[in-house]
Amino acid sequence: MSDDLDADVFAQLADLGVRFVAMRCAGFNNVDLEAAAQLEIPVVRVPEYSPYAVAEHAVALMLSLARNTHRAFNRVREGNFALDGLLGFDLHSKTVGIVGTGNIGSVVARILSGFGCHVIAHDPSPDAGLAANSVDYVALDDLAAAAKIITLHCPLTPDTYHLIDGERIARMQPGVMIINTSRGAVLDTRAVIAGLKTGCIGSLGLDVYEEEGDLFFRDLSAHVIQDDIFARLLTFPNVLITGHQGFFTHEALTNIAETTIANLSAFEAGRPQNEVSTEKLATTAEPARAVP
Repeated sequence: MSDDLDADVFAQLADLGVRFVAMRCAGFNNVDLEAAAQLEIPVVRVPEYSPYAVAEHAVALMLSLARNTHRAFNRVREGNFALDGLLGFDLHSKTVGIVGTGNIGSVVARILSGFGCHVIAHDPSPDAGLAANSVDYVALDDLAAAAKIITLHCPLTPDTYHLIDGERIARMQPGVMIINTSRGAVLDTRAVIAGLKTGCIGSLGLDVYEEEGDLFFRDLSAHVIQDDIFARLLTFPNVLITGHQGFFTHEALTNIAETTIANLSAFEAGRPQNEVSTEKLATTAEPARAVP
């Protein structure tokens, strides 16, 4: 969901006789639910399509950055088989901090436990199952200070906007790896660039970006990128960016289509399901993932 459903859009939809909005995504931070409620337009979503898709993509970014496989791939294509500059590190025994342990974050925790990582987490609503299986819940600042790798799986809310800012980055271990597959604005991109320049951040993996609406889901290969901040990110050899493809698996797309059709059928039958409201906006534990 890359578009904004604000009050003006809902007013226009109501004028057109639209009675129902079905979203093909889990997140709804771009939706003015109060306006929808006032106009009596129900809004439904796909609450879960494949937490494994996004979780596995996050771990793929970690592995690529830990072993510099993205750089090695480009070298080998040019006939350069030198290993200089490609020294990596084992994930085994490393402390990994997970911010947000909803469906996606909990899958990441289980994957990383399988790698032999020491997993710590921060979430306002800890997962009892994870806590019983060697995942230690800690305060966010303690997580920032202890983790070699920090991966973000929290929703974008007023409380999590720029959750990772300059002050929090300064608390992190030198050379920390940061992974973000949740929402771009959870990271303060300017602060991240400053951290990359000083070496405080050793590597960065992104599947989302604060201003991705002007970039992602289109082919800009024949154009000059006008976003100077994003262009600066691309200059770092220790930054790996994908264009919001974490959700993009066969299984996830199948689940999205099936759930959306089921939502439409349920509404037509007078039994709406997966409806979102202003109350859920404040309590959802899932990251707001966009589907184009």
